[in-house]
Amino acid sequence: MDNSINLAALADKYEVSTFVNEDPSQFLRWYPLDQKADVETASFIAAMLSFGNRKLFIPKIKSILQMADSKSGSVSRWCMDSAPGFEEGEKKFYRFYSYSDLRKLFKELGEILKKSGSLGNYLKEEYINTNKALYTLISQAFPESKIVPKGKNSANKRIHMFLRWMVRQNSPVDLGIWNWYPASSLIIPLDIHVLTQSIKAGLLAPKAKASLKTAQDLTNKMKEYFPDDPARADFALFGLGVDPTLGLGVDPILGQGLDH
Repeated sequence: MDNSINLAALADKYEVSTFVNEDPSQFLRWYPLDQKADVETASFIAAMLSFGNRKLFIPKIKSILQMADSKSGSVSRWCMDSAPGFEEGEKKFYRFYSYSDLRKLFKELGEILKKSGSLGNYLKEEYINTNKALYTLISQAFPESKIVPKGKNSANKRIHMFLRWMVRQNSPVDLGIWNWYPASSLIIPLDIHVLTQSIKAGLLAPKAKASLKTAQDLTNKMKEYFPDDPARADFALFGLGVDPTLGLGVDPILGQGLDH
């Protein structure tokens, strides 16, 4: 790693409450935290649609939650009600996902909610019973939903972002309402931006690809800097792309500064 980059300073700068203003994490607080099923459901839908252009997908997410509130009073109830008011058919809702693709997601969410009361309750029980990785359990929970990533070797960034939101505690951004899962087991949400910045910073090999192995390698590297909370590096790597000069200073591991 470039020993002039201070990941802790970057994380401190960007992991702040105003981060959510232009980020899909704004939907984590669409509902009061005591409405656990709604918070989790809204967050999961937001995560699954968070790819491409933020100016396009954020209004799409907002339109779903507004419709859910209008038709059923909340998004969890709306999914259990079979998503009234939401179109059917193969017309595209966002990018390559159709209205029918979204309806399958809402249907499977509704079935989980009817069975377990909340997505978190369902996944906690599956995790305790199987001890499988939580990202694997999420993929398996939505067999019909094309929008939920299922690649065994792909980075599955949207799932890992959702897990960061639910698991990391004491954060002004992430909710940390799943205290039954350790933050140390999270994998960094790896997309092209994070991949590019990690390669530039010398954290990954120049020819690294956006794969599960690469995400795991980067996460293991970040445990040197954030031992119990490697996903915090997601904020630092975001900041490195926005303001590459901010991270210059003393490296928390190497103890070397810009002038050495």
